[in-house]
Amino acid sequence: MNTSNELQIDRRPKFDSLQQEAFLELWRSYDCLKAEEDLVFGEFAISSQQYNALRLLKAAAPDAMAVSALGQRMITRAPDMTRMLDRLEDRNLIARVRRDDNRRVVEVTLTDAGKTLLQEIAEPIKACHQRQLGHLPDSQLKQLIQLLQAARRPHENE
Repeated sequence: MNTSNELQIDRRPKFDSLQQEAFLELWRSYDCLKAEEDLVFGEFAISSQQYNALRLLKAAAPDAMAVSALGQRMITRAPDMTRMLDRLEDRNLIARVRRDDNRRVVEVTLTDAGKTLLQEIAEPIKACHQRQLGHLPDSQLKQLIQLLQAARRPHENE
């Protein structure tokens, strides 16, 4: 007869490789951590990609940033950058301008309303990050950062 301990062992997920287990743990962790973030972004009616774009534009200010450069700096690739920027512009969070010297280049800047939104969301995002990872000591956070960077490095420019 199987003991309860043996049944628990049999129910543990099987992995094809250590790499698969690591990837699935990363994916599951992302899903858990993203759920916290989605609650914050939902309160401000923006997506994580929109927040990332606004954050990058703030870092570039007072300069404008070309849409192509913005797309390259995004944490996740936005499948439809134009539509995302349309939504931000509709809310007056960004402004787009075509360059006089090259009409094909569109530059984006953060508006005052965009700056205000980033100020309003700053503390809730900081609190979110604390809920997500605040239970880890700094030494483990630094180790996690290094491991994630090492895992990503060979795939960075694909």
